[in-house]
Amino acid sequence: MRFLELKIPPPAVALITAALMWLIARIAPGFAFMVSARNLLATGVAAAGLITAIAGVVTFARAKTTVNPTRPQSTSSLVMWGIYSVTRNPMYVGMLLALTAWAIFLSNAAAFLLLPAFILYINRFQIEPEERVLASLFGPEFAEYESRVRRWL
Repeated sequence: MRFLELKIPPPAVALITAALMWLIARIAPGFAFMVSARNLLATGVAAAGLITAIAGVVTFARAKTTVNPTRPQSTSSLVMWGIYSVTRNPMYVGMLLALTAWAIFLSNAAAFLLLPAFILYINRFQIEPEERVLASLFGPEFAEYESRVRRWL
């Protein structure tokens, strides 16, 4: 399955996941539930996701390193400050929060089942290959960072 590594950009994976969440919510209306203040809650979680993802992009831009998730070998520096001192993958955390907000908005328990699928896919086909590249580029420095800062949260 290595042929899938670093092939599908994570924003595309998130959009596909969101479409599947919508589809499953439509085919399985029996899993619908009511959430008071659904729109407010979904908006708050989506805003948190957007802020988290943007913080990751801005920090990479300030460090003058690539944000292209399909070319981690183009990384010019190991970013360990700012939001990257809290999570090694703020852009993916932001996408997960946006998908969580979408699931809340859909108000269907079946839609929530795709959140772990998103995490598993991103871990296996995006983060693990990225981390292999970072380990080869930055060696002990990345190993120390990896031991200190969690992959997600």
